[in-house]
Amino acid sequence: MCQGCCSSWLLLAALLSPMMVGLRMDFSTLLEPLGFVKVLEWVLAIFAFATCGGFQGETALLVSCGGVVNKTVTAAFAYPFRLNTVVFSAPDPKGCGGTWTDAYLMGNFSSSAQFFVTLAALVFLYCIAALMVYIGYNHVYQQNNKFPLTDLAISVLTAFLWLVSTFVWAKALADIKVSTGASIVPGIESCKAPGTTCHFLSVTSMGILNVSVVFGLLNMILWAGNVWLVYKETNLHSQWNRISESPTERV
Repeated sequence: MCQGCCSSWLLLAALLSPMMVGLRMDFSTLLEPLGFVKVLEWVLAIFAFATCGGFQGETALLVSCGGVVNKTVTAAFAYPFRLNTVVFSAPDPKGCGGTWTDAYLMGNFSSSAQFFVTLAALVFLYCIAALMVYIGYNHVYQQNNKFPLTDLAISVLTAFLWLVSTFVWAKALADIKVSTGASIVPGIESCKAPGTTCHFLSVTSMGILNVSVVFGLLNMILWAGNVWLVYKETNLHSQWNRISESPTERV
């Protein structure tokens, strides 16, 4: 058993040793623009994920039959906003003469919401990996141009994805507000039965979802700025400087 334990430790050490070669912890990089911006991107990704993915709400109707208020009926909805699976259960079938049947909200906005939240989660993980490189292997990052070029490509792609996902999610949020607001009453068949009336009562405030859109825009702006910071770390920037300075030198 001891021999097996020793073998396991040796194998683990062999796997980790290449990763530890050249490790130089330097937290001062977090005070530099490239590292500081990455920390901000990490924090904003958390907020974007939490404000959208953690939402729970409900919309409520006041149903009356024969002039007598029976009950407030509610339909609870949450991320990922598959509203077409959210139902207003029968408030009192007997009291409404058996005319009330289950009514569903309209729309499935899961693809837009999941796109936004998944991007935030992936950005969160990438920021952690990038910060590990900046802190522990900044000398390698500076010496090997492949790392800045890869970082630049990912930054450009991420800024574009934040742009797309934020506007797609903003459009979906506008539709969610419509699908859970007062406009749902005319579409409920049970409310059209003789002697039955439905009044829209309330819907949970979606201010936190509005904030998620703001965080999406902030992420987009931050990653667009990050593109410039990473670009300056690549040889593309130095080559452009040499090209722009060469005519002056000839003169």
